[in-house]
Amino acid sequence: MARRVAYQGTAGAYSHLACSRVFPDWESVPCEDFQSTLELVTSGQVERAMIPLENSTAGRVEEIYRIIPRTHLFAIAEHFEPVNHCLLALPGVKLMDIEEVASHPQALAQCHQRIVNLGMKAIATMDTAQEAQNLAAGDNRSRAAIASSLAADLYGLEVVHDNFQDVMGNTTRFLVFARDHQHEEREPDVVYITSLLFTVRNIPAALYKALGGFATNGLNLLRLESYVDGSSMEASLFHVDIQGHPQDPAMQLALNELAYFARDIRIFGIYPSHSFRDQLFA
Repeated sequence: MARRVAYQGTAGAYSHLACSRVFPDWESVPCEDFQSTLELVTSGQVERAMIPLENSTAGRVEEIYRIIPRTHLFAIAEHFEPVNHCLLALPGVKLMDIEEVASHPQALAQCHQRIVNLGMKAIATMDTAQEAQNLAAGDNRSRAAIASSLAADLYGLEVVHDNFQDVMGNTTRFLVFARDHQHEEREPDVVYITSLLFTVRNIPAALYKALGGFATNGLNLLRLESYVDGSSMEASLFHVDIQGHPQDPAMQLALNELAYFARDIRIFGIYPSHSFRDQLFA
């Protein structure tokens, strides 16, 4: 039986494309929402979940940051997927024939100037791949969809315009979740990222003091996100990505110092740094 990876969205979504890149020989399983995607892993119905965490243009996926603290899964890998928006149409349709284009509002926003320049009417819909599927099921030859090249292949549409986005370099960062930790033992010559959650104690300058241990021990903080847990308005929850492994002496010192000023510390991910980061900091 083929191994399975779950994602949120319709077949042909960008999350589906990420699954096909990372797990080319696995079965990709679509889900209606992020919660049900992760629950398939928790229940053992699939081995992995591919979850988008942030986009270089649209920012963080707010819902995911609120779900992660409530799940007992672990992040075991990261993946960066360049977003190549394609203008899709029915077979034989030419660019000059298209009068309106439909897609998710984010995709429309990222292609806004091209849409304006071509004199097309933008129509917001719920999902990029779903719109491609709907377009293929109809006979409207004056309408196009903005979606992935995978959606074009799946639904028999033609790519009328590749790289339709206004700005190149739009990229989505994904985390791969599993039921069990991996990479708990440090391997030499591998650059790791550790993802953890914590809340600070109710003392003056608690966050400054909590993060100070990473600075004094020479550790690079790659991401710091804060948000208020929906169950309480009393304390902010912090999500931190740190370059390093919990077995590194510097990381151990920093975590020990963090424990003085923070509570509910949870390491939910240890994984190798993706090669895309080399381009970011080149």
